[in-house]
Amino acid sequence: MRILVTGGAGYIGSVVTRCLVEEGHDVVVLDDLSTGHREAVDSRAELVVGDITRPQRVLGGVDAVVHLAARSQVAESVAYPERYWHGNITATMALLEAMREAGVKKMVFSSTAAVYGKPRGRVITEEHPTAPINPYGASKLAIDHMLAASAAAHGLGAVSLRYFNAAGALAELGERHEPETHLIPNLLEAAFTGATAKVFGTDYPTDDGTAVRDYIHVADLAQAHLRALESIEPSRHEVFNLGTGRGHSVGEVLLAVQHGTGQEVEVEHHPRRAGDPAVLVASPEKARRLLGWLPERGLEEMIADAAAARNMQRGAPAAAA
Repeated sequence: MRILVTGGAGYIGSVVTRCLVEEGHDVVVLDDLSTGHREAVDSRAELVVGDITRPQRVLGGVDAVVHLAARSQVAESVAYPERYWHGNITATMALLEAMREAGVKKMVFSSTAAVYGKPRGRVITEEHPTAPINPYGASKLAIDHMLAASAAAHGLGAVSLRYFNAAGALAELGERHEPETHLIPNLLEAAFTGATAKVFGTDYPTDDGTAVRDYIHVADLAQAHLRALESIEPSRHEVFNLGTGRGHSVGEVLLAVQHGTGQEVEVEHHPRRAGDPAVLVASPEKARRLLGWLPERGLEEMIADAAAARNMQRGAPAAAA
């Protein structure tokens, strides 16, 4: 297929793009490079620098859209919710309208576990009530509803993939956010440079008081997008949780980074961030059953791959971890 990947110069988008190209797809990336990196886009894909609210020039001949472009910082969404209404909801409305005009009727959408809000059980299935507690999650849930309505009204075939916590790297394609807010790259930076890492919240109702998250390797995440593309049916919107079914606390991740790098990490404790729930763990059962997908890589491999990518990006030996 010819596939448009919005946000394909970003962390997850660049890995998805590479995996799509490896599968033999013809890929065009649309990215404004506000947070993405030109050099992260696979050379076999076509890169168009532009705004996703005006995608008409790249939709010709496209069979499907993988939509990853978005604002994605929880704390920023709490402080500046209007950025998320515009950058996520309004932008996606424009993209969907352009797709309808161009006759493109397949979409895989990058959604999030943040749509669930505070979990009511230890493991979250797709049937869990959606009650986001921050504007980021609310904006993604609005798009999920938008896709369901477009499927019913216009025959769109769509899949929403609700990510839990992406981590790791594929070769040199690791995280390079500015500023970096994700736990593993910040702990690795502290381990390799001697800087102090920030830990937000030590009073959660968890075993060690730190937040628990379901970390999933970005390469496993990318494979789920490929399986989702194959599963799309006209006039149908499906939702899948993408996680491992196992949670790790911030404290556990800290110990794993120290073990993997052989370095002590100094941490600085801060209050909880607004909008962060205590525990988020996915059930991957529906994705296993309907997509034939299960994650293959564990936390140790995520840390090792992230460390290797970090060092490659900085010209240091990749084997430092």
